[in-house]
Amino acid sequence: MKLKPLGKTGIQVPAIVFGTSALGNLFKVLDPEVKLDIVRESIRFTQPQTVFDSAGKYGAGLALEALGKSLKALEIPKENVVISNKLGWVRSPLVGYEPQFEPGIWKGLKYDAVQKISYEGILRCFEEGNELLQGYVPQLVSVHDPDEYLAQAKNPEEEARLFEDILEAYRALEDLKKQGLVKGIGVGAKDWKIIPRIYEHVNLDWVMFANSMTIISHPKELLDFMQKLSDQGVGIINSAIFQSGFLVGGDHYDYQLIHPDTEESKRKFDWRDQFFQVCKEFEIAPAHACVQFGLSAPGVSSVALSTTESSKVKRNVIATEQKLPEAFWSELKNRSLLHEYSPV
Repeated sequence: MKLKPLGKTGIQVPAIVFGTSALGNLFKVLDPEVKLDIVRESIRFTQPQTVFDSAGKYGAGLALEALGKSLKALEIPKENVVISNKLGWVRSPLVGYEPQFEPGIWKGLKYDAVQKISYEGILRCFEEGNELLQGYVPQLVSVHDPDEYLAQAKNPEEEARLFEDILEAYRALEDLKKQGLVKGIGVGAKDWKIIPRIYEHVNLDWVMFANSMTIISHPKELLDFMQKLSDQGVGIINSAIFQSGFLVGGDHYDYQLIHPDTEESKRKFDWRDQFFQVCKEFEIAPAHACVQFGLSAPGVSSVALSTTESSKVKRNVIATEQKLPEAFWSELKNRSLLHEYSPV
């Protein structure tokens, strides 16, 4: 695949980054052989440089562990793999039948997870991640879910203290970079509005937007900020472009089960029905449209895609490479499914 620079990291990346949430048993338990096949196919279709995005939060470290085991079993040279590890969570003992850090989302786990956002906490996350990856050290690191960390605050004073924790976490990442242990510092967040705030204090090399810049939801202020990042040489990866699977027929939206039982939810289902109808008329897979839209925003070098089926890896790769006709995007705008400012 063709490679593009990821901001100021010095790393070249393909248009697809392989998310590993499925390796952590997101919503369903996957057999280890299935996970191995997913990793194998990901490498097969993106040689000579494959990029994986993972996190200690994914399955309480299970995704990192499965990725490391698979790469080792496949005897993949370390120089052929780029790994992004979003730091902020470490394993903890599992008490009861399921983990409590995100109940109902991760299946079949043997551990729970706790959030560790501080200078020492982030270093611990980095060390644990490297152990689970079995020698495959991440070149890209970030603080995971700083937005959710701040959301715990009960008053402005507590929120200010939590934000200082986040800045201390970034001080740890900056030290890792100074020591030559990583190449790029970034951020991964579902609420994109935390990213400009962090960017005021931290010299970010790259950012990952999740559930933010999608075909159904892409506020203009977000696109303007992405343009600013691009102009200033910050790399951008766009992830969760299917809105937790909702845009391709699933029943989760932003990682929450959704039903058409409120006016807001009804609008989402109605939008999806119309979107599917246009896709049918143009004989375009909804997933393909989501991928191409996700790549269209200013500064986006890659989309991060995760799958539970190795047979879909090739489909996802093709979706990043094949452009869609302008008439398709025009029709979406004609039916008010996109805005005039939508970047297609």
